[in-house]
Amino acid sequence: MQLERFREAKADEIRQLQKAWKAGLLAERGEIVRPDFFGALAWQQGLPAVIAEYKRASPSRGRICDSLSVEDVALAYARSGASALSILTEERYFDGQIGYLDRAARVLSERPLPILRKDFLFDPLQVYATAQTQASAILLIVRLTPDVRTLRTLRELAERLGLCAVVEVFDRQELALARESGARIIQVNARDLERLSVDAKAPLALAGMCPPLASERWICASGIATCAQLKECAEVGFSACLVGTALMASGNPGQALTQLLGGDNRAH
Repeated sequence: MQLERFREAKADEIRQLQKAWKAGLLAERGEIVRPDFFGALAWQQGLPAVIAEYKRASPSRGRICDSLSVEDVALAYARSGASALSILTEERYFDGQIGYLDRAARVLSERPLPILRKDFLFDPLQVYATAQTQASAILLIVRLTPDVRTLRTLRELAERLGLCAVVEVFDRQELALARESGARIIQVNARDLERLSVDAKAPLALAGMCPPLASERWICASGIATCAQLKECAEVGFSACLVGTALMASGNPGQALTQLLGGDNRAH
């Protein structure tokens, strides 16, 4: 199973975090001021907000783009209209680093954007580690953490530490679990994480069957490459779309984002 190998890949990280916790190195850092991730998930000029992703590699695509630094891409996204950033920090399969979060935040100090840490997170110590960075949000995947009590505990911990929790679902049953856990930000992934296949219409169908509640913000993730797709997402109630591969694979992520937004540079 794909998710099991992703979980196993985090084993060494968890061990290191356990040592850090015992040594008192994961204390809360209350002084960090984080841009508002929830507030960034709002339509702009009729289109969903775009969460633009820094993604060097993936299990389904292999190497995507490793010639561009996180600083260069973060600046390009900010100048081209991104409402928020998503940064892959998983090391083995996505060639990420948790250090990318602060590196992106530093280069955007004049126009801060909220940053989502995208990784396979299922242990409270991973939440504490994220809270020591400049990230504004973490990703929690229902399929990775299907126990509602555990999911709620992780979400509540994240929020207590000043982070938003993006809870990812794939189907109707997972949506029910996300809502039962109290999630306010729900990400619908078009990619089946067990098969790594993408059905770009699946999130639209789910939103049609179970529309977003007024208190929720929904993000559509995976398989988005055109402005027409952004408009389709808006029509069924998505507040935002997360786009990574299509931007990074272009070799010029900033220009690709401008084109995705219909040629309209919405940076300000």
